[in-house]
Amino acid sequence: MATLTSTNLTLLDVANKMDPKGRVPLVVEMLSEQNEILQYLTAIEGNDGTGHKTIVRTGLPAGAWRKLNYGVPSEKSTTMQVRDSCGMLETYSKADKAIIDMASDPAGARMDEDRAFLEGLSQTFADTLFYGDTDTTPEKFLGLGPRFDDLSGPANADNIISGGGSGSDNTSVWLIGCGPLATHLIYPKGSKAGVQHRDLGEDTASDGAGGEFQIYRTHYKWDVGLTTRDWRKIVRICNIDVSELTKDASGSSADLIDLMTRALELVKAGSERWIFACNSTVKSFLRRQIRNKANVNLTFDTVAGKRVLAFDDVPVVRCDAISNAEATIS
Repeated sequence: MATLTSTNLTLLDVANKMDPKGRVPLVVEMLSEQNEILQYLTAIEGNDGTGHKTIVRTGLPAGAWRKLNYGVPSEKSTTMQVRDSCGMLETYSKADKAIIDMASDPAGARMDEDRAFLEGLSQTFADTLFYGDTDTTPEKFLGLGPRFDDLSGPANADNIISGGGSGSDNTSVWLIGCGPLATHLIYPKGSKAGVQHRDLGEDTASDGAGGEFQIYRTHYKWDVGLTTRDWRKIVRICNIDVSELTKDASGSSADLIDLMTRALELVKAGSERWIFACNSTVKSFLRRQIRNKANVNLTFDTVAGKRVLAFDDVPVVRCDAISNAEATIS
């Protein structure tokens, strides 16, 4: 069912189009190395300043069976407007000029520092992607978890599958359709996609005790948000008890193969790029289950020149931000 290759623009694609000769593409490429899911999520410019408005269809005309000599009532579809906002993720790097200048490759030394900062930004972004809650931290963007956290109330409860776990040692697996009409990242209107990396050059810093020294300063800024235009294009498999996971799923209430199969049957694939997102614990058990000869769902496929674990042709993407200590969703 999956589209393994797609024309949908990812964060790297957008950055390359916007600034093909600058440092932005290099930075975004490095960021994708740190966070697998960025290779699949489409990035689209917001249509409402620092946010993005989406018209969601909430009802369809059903039609009516007409009898001879009788008419049928007029109908219309119903819609609602949803606005998602972006968050501003920023930090500064300050490196002692003397240390950088003493390096055999000063530019390489600063690039190594870049990697450390990008790893940190990537982890912060990924945590917000799954758990960001604007009710408690309005400066962030709204993540996937708070949108799919009720098994009985909202309409999207139909796309939440419980793995039967209880307590606070649960995890989730996400089936996500990535694309302009499904789930995608947003960035503020008129701005650039991805991390903006600006070399501020040489500056003077204080050691806190009255002493001063020269440094190289770098500014990192990432304005990003998330939109789920169609909740039917996402399935959350929650309440997976980590302690119940086994390498062959036999006798376990946390039967990943069964749960992921059920998730696939809940969605109707279109032009989206589909992925399963899970953490290293779940992915490890899935890889070990490949050894089970009776299991024909799990395979290794080649995507963009890389061998990728796939379930029914849907790539399984590792996202370590997905916690093993989720509370039970009821």
